[in-house]
Amino acid sequence: MSGSRAVWKEVLAVYAVKITTDPDAAQEVATMDDSKKQLLKDIFWQMNEISSSTSTQTETIIETSDDGNGNIVETEVTVTRTYLYITVSHKTAEEMADQFSFHEDQREQMAELLADENNSLWSQVLYGITGGDGEIVTVALSQVGNTGGAPYWSWYGFGSRVEWCACFVSWCANECGYIDAGVIPKFAACASQGVPWFKERGLWQDNSYEPRPGDIIFFDWDDGGQDGSSDHVGIVEKVENGRVYTVEGNSGDSVRQNSYPVGYYEIYGYGTPAY
Repeated sequence: MSGSRAVWKEVLAVYAVKITTDPDAAQEVATMDDSKKQLLKDIFWQMNEISSSTSTQTETIIETSDDGNGNIVETEVTVTRTYLYITVSHKTAEEMADQFSFHEDQREQMAELLADENNSLWSQVLYGITGGDGEIVTVALSQVGNTGGAPYWSWYGFGSRVEWCACFVSWCANECGYIDAGVIPKFAACASQGVPWFKERGLWQDNSYEPRPGDIIFFDWDDGGQDGSSDHVGIVEKVENGRVYTVEGNSGDSVRQNSYPVGYYEIYGYGTPAY
């Protein structure tokens, strides 16, 4: 599975402008009923598309068996496998404005809704985020469900798939302008790039710290023993009732929301950007 869906704030901005300026049946957007839900659903699916294809391949694999005398026997076997490929594609708010033939006033209204100064409001409306940095969390949450990470590792400059958790964090930071501003580094490796950058600038906390939304969480997985260096990274979404909620790229090869107890032993520490 590859690709990503439309960003929710763009879906809602298109919806809000379309139904409040409808010359035949304008409606307010402060409330929701069944007819409005259907209108929103229709716009969502006009902005998103799921396509699929299959590929059948013949492969040679090695099967192991016991010969009955305690010996392991390896045998080459030819198998035919069918692979399903699913692609999610989407249209931007600007593309929808063209599709719906929005006039100049409608385009100005949509641009105002999507203006950067309203990002904190979108964070509250969509995700209930207050405090810390809601903008990078909003961007990260908009990517939940992406599988394969192609938008992130290809943006970074890799020609094929790599372990892409750090590429995802960097991509989110870039979407917010934080890399150019020097707030968060562009990094593809946790231990050799990400962690040192924060430590060298005095922007580091160990795992006893209670993080804030937008902090960068680094992990040292206990996979056959911890080695004292970070091998995974994500973005802190929020902290509630003693748990840290995160958005992580390359979590099972997807963008996923996870949670851990505050102070969890596999949390290596936190980068605390000076937003």
